[in-house]
Amino acid sequence: MYTNSMTRQGQRRLSGLLAGGVASVALLTVAAVAPALAADAPPAQSQAAAPTADSEGPLGSLGFLDNLTYYGVTLYGTVDVGAAWQSHGNARDRDFAPGLEYMVSKNSNHSVRTVASNGLSQSKIGLSGNEEFLDGYAAIFKLETGFDPLSLHLSDGLKSMAYADGVSNGNQNSNGDSSRAGQLFNGAAYAGIKTKDYGTLTLGRQNGLLADDIVTYDPQGGSYAFSVIGYSGAAAGIGDTQDARLDSSIKYVEQYGPFRIGGQYQVAGKQYSLGSATGVSGSATEFDLGGDYKNFSGDVVFSNKKDAISAGPIASPTAAQTGMLTGTVSDNSSVAFMGKYTMGPAKIYGGYERIRFANPNSLLPTNGSTDIGGYMLSSLTQSAYMTNKILQIYWTGLKYSVTDKLDVTGAYYGYNQNNYSGNPACTSWSSSKCSGNLNAVSLAAVYNVQKHFDVYGGAMLSQVNGGLSNGYIHEHSIDPMVGARLSF
Repeated sequence: MYTNSMTRQGQRRLSGLLAGGVASVALLTVAAVAPALAADAPPAQSQAAAPTADSEGPLGSLGFLDNLTYYGVTLYGTVDVGAAWQSHGNARDRDFAPGLEYMVSKNSNHSVRTVASNGLSQSKIGLSGNEEFLDGYAAIFKLETGFDPLSLHLSDGLKSMAYADGVSNGNQNSNGDSSRAGQLFNGAAYAGIKTKDYGTLTLGRQNGLLADDIVTYDPQGGSYAFSVIGYSGAAAGIGDTQDARLDSSIKYVEQYGPFRIGGQYQVAGKQYSLGSATGVSGSATEFDLGGDYKNFSGDVVFSNKKDAISAGPIASPTAAQTGMLTGTVSDNSSVAFMGKYTMGPAKIYGGYERIRFANPNSLLPTNGSTDIGGYMLSSLTQSAYMTNKILQIYWTGLKYSVTDKLDVTGAYYGYNQNNYSGNPACTSWSSSKCSGNLNAVSLAAVYNVQKHFDVYGGAMLSQVNGGLSNGYIHEHSIDPMVGARLSF
């Protein structure tokens, strides 16, 4: 077992080095290659916008980033870096997708002042394709990987937790579960057909419908540093962040006038990304119904996930458990209502999601189960919810466009957990199964310096109590951050 674990670590390390190299080379060559791509592109793709007063700025002209498309294939990406201070946090981790724990966590221990990454957006590099092959029919694809721009490591939440094996809360680096687990394409790897009249059908690794809507209706746009539902994947992942993205899934979306529908299904069993097995999972089903009326947009999403896995570090690992994790398995279902309303320069957002966690009907093997990214689970808890856990998530916020370049957003996020311990007297922090709450408020400003380049600043204050504070060193934290984002 030890030898196999070390082999898998070596394979992941090699994959990370290769993919990190690809990301860095792509970023470094954009400036050199882009003008040639634009010059050689087919006539229909090569028309660039006329220069404007905004085409020059502190970085010089970024106009060459306007068109990175060649015969229907587009190179795109984001690089997001900055600096942060946290009243209660811990050291930055080069593999953890956010880099830092931007809200209070169990291991939040001491004040932190550090360089930071991915506060406003996940840094990423990708290719997308959209090529019409018949009138009204186009072949589409997307390949995307997220990375840490300060280390060029692939985003790998499970690796960050494996490094925390055997380390006490107060001495851990930032870490957490994630759907990004060091896969070569940890963001997306899908292909499909887009039609003019019959909708879009895609197959592969892709966002869940719930995850798509969470970003759309989050006032902070899924930000790690300023949004609870952006940083924590519980809302987007039907209760467990690993399921915000679904491998081996088929997805259909269509807009009928002001109405839209969507459906997604993940096949149970081994999960694959571009033919490579990344783990074992149960089936998932999601349905989306939405629409637009004048200045209002809204969606309702029904979701169900079998054998959802929430992974974590091993408290006292043996030598044979090096690089392994623990897992809690559940059958999850949720219903979410989300909406936004536009009034001139202001947009009002709101949402509510109710998630039910139950013991799994179909048990995973207790020995040798493989999680996403190929990580082995040394032990599984499959009876954590003798009483169903009910997690309610709610949020609201206001985004105001002060000018056409400056947006200011304020938001509130809340969690409410029921008492699922089976003991009616369990109402305190003494057990993680007691009832509890999380509350957070954030304020952020984003200034568009010039096309493709933003600077931002803000802070989030988060606090937990009751069962949701069980095992926490500190129950609150304030986390301000400033940064800059380059997008192309």
